[in-house]
Amino acid sequence: MNKLKDKNLYFVGGVVRDEIFGAESLDTDFCYEGNAIEFGKNNFSENLIKINEAFGTIRLKFGEKEVDIASTREETYPKAGHLPVVKNIGCSLKDDLKRRDFTINAMAKNTITGEVFDPFDGKTDIKNKQIRVLHPKSFIDDPTRIIRALKFSVRFGFELSEDTKTLQDEYLNNINYDMSYHRLKNELVETFSLNSAEAFNKFNNEGIYKLLGKNQRRINLSGNVIKKACSTHNKTENLWLVYLSFYNLETLPLTRKEKNILSWSEKLKEQKISNNTPKESIIIFNLKKETDC
Repeated sequence: MNKLKDKNLYFVGGVVRDEIFGAESLDTDFCYEGNAIEFGKNNFSENLIKINEAFGTIRLKFGEKEVDIASTREETYPKAGHLPVVKNIGCSLKDDLKRRDFTINAMAKNTITGEVFDPFDGKTDIKNKQIRVLHPKSFIDDPTRIIRALKFSVRFGFELSEDTKTLQDEYLNNINYDMSYHRLKNELVETFSLNSAEAFNKFNNEGIYKLLGKNQRRINLSGNVIKKACSTHNKTENLWLVYLSFYNLETLPLTRKEKNILSWSEKLKEQKISNNTPKESIIIFNLKKETDC
């Protein structure tokens, strides 16, 4: 790993953000300004275990540690809400960073000099604890960024910048439902696996739940109730499903087990509860027990 130094090689994205913010980083991403495949072949041929020509990425292995390095590249969205198309592999570092989701994730740190390249003023947004998109069409291109922003707001205690909040509200009032629900599900799983009452309350109160499909409604339930019930259990494999079980999840690509859990929870919701225990608490408690099976 100590060999991974080059004038054109950068730490990029979350690892740079987390270092500046003082948080523990969950991963380490590298970006090579130029062609990462040529860089790998020329310098680390004995460590090279995977090449993806279409995306200009490589995977290196050092002992038990595997590392991915991406070429700088640009992306376009020929169909809003779906996967982007890669173009111009080997572009400038700035052009690569501007395709990313938020300013706080659009920074790079040189592996030799340690200098941080911050063309969109992400440092200032970290200082001000705010999340800001890079351009006005960001949520139109990729609406899953709304869920990602929710995740970051919960993890770091950040809020959307005023202009980004306006763009989010505008999109939620005019949603393009022709989107990638696989990508949406992945972001939902990551966000609600945090077991955060705040995440649920923002998702519910700010209308973010509308991304799940047209037939949705705001839930009259506090995230604190769900968190309290879930916190009494150790297993968290389907924790996200507990939080979202009160919405219509027909648009999401659910597994058979996930569908069975939701079907079972619907039967619980139809039962009459005779004592004074809040109905939601019993539903959540039993649903969580089922997810732990």
